Amino acid sequence: MSSLRAFALSISLFLVVPAAAQAQSTGGAEYVPPPPENMVAPGARATLLPDGTAAAPADAPEAVKQAIWAANKLQDKPYKYGGGHARIEDTGYDCSGTVSYALIAAGLLKSPLPSGPFMRWGDKGRGRWITVYSHPGHAYMVIAGLRLDTSAYASRTARLRKIARSAFERGPRWRPTSRPSRGFRARHPLGL
Repeated sequence: MSSLRAFALSISLFLVVPAAAQAQSTGGAEYVPPPPENMVAPGARATLLPDGTAAAPADAPEAVKQAIWAANKLQDKPYKYGGGHARIEDTGYDCSGTVSYALIAAGLLKSPLPSGPFMRWGDKGRGRWITVYSHPGHAYMVIAGLRLDTSAYASRTARLRKIARSAFERGPRWRPTSRPSRGFRARHPLGL
């Protein structure tokens, strides 16, 4: 009978304690937990989230999701010339270091490349899921419809729209606008 009484007491404590804790007010704003690290959105296009990261499309192959989630880890990193080449995990990244980081995480590249060699990497033309644009001095990529770039390039009309300020900072960021690809070679990983 004593074990039954202990069981009943533990249930009553369980029911009472949380209710008392919920009644207390901190007087501050309600805590909203950050989004999960590897967000997925329905469909076939990546979604830019309010915090500057991207949700991978549910319909995308696993390599595409891995590339997006890896690129999310770079969103607060500064631009650093040569960053991401001597060390894959670095304190900052340049354009080709950013592209290389996402591709390495996806298992699509073995070691970082400078922007010039990306002109001959993979297959010619745009890919269905991933396209790397490069010329001898710059590289960026589009993954599932969202541009990953260290350049804050944006059209004049894009600057007039209400877009998060961080999208116009220099450094590895998801960019909510497209950019002209004239002068760049488009390449993509086989099958993607």
